[in-house]
Amino acid sequence: MLQAPEDRPAGHDAPAPGPDLCSEAEITQLVHAFYALARRDPLLGPIFEQHVGDWPAHLANLVDFWSAMLRGTRRFHGAPVQRHNALPELGVMAFERWLALFTQTTATLGNARMQRVADDTARHLAVTLFERYEDALRARRKAADAQLGIPRDGG
Repeated sequence: MLQAPEDRPAGHDAPAPGPDLCSEAEITQLVHAFYALARRDPLLGPIFEQHVGDWPAHLANLVDFWSAMLRGTRRFHGAPVQRHNALPELGVMAFERWLALFTQTTATLGNARMQRVADDTARHLAVTLFERYEDALRARRKAADAQLGIPRDGG
């Protein structure tokens, strides 16, 4: 089940994002290894192939995103929530599979501190994106029903 990372007990704080957590090369390795897996995945692969037209640009953008999340850089400029909300075929299984493949990838990289921060960030991201996706889907359904004159109780 898709859940946000749990709070850690005192004394078990996760490492903080920052330049000492990992290198840019490790982030590039993470992004490229993960998306190589995701593109071959029976559930995620078709979604990515349908919606990503320029893989080198997409990967570069995602390296910038994860660099911001893990190292605190400020190169990333994008709107992940809006981009995911525009996709018609996402469901909880896609977000869960994305997270499973992501954590599988981080476990292979040999940097336990980066793995912990990246995995916690990915869990939070997956939950947030899914919740916002579901909110947007409900709003689209409500708007469509209103156009058709179908009453909707409660939202």
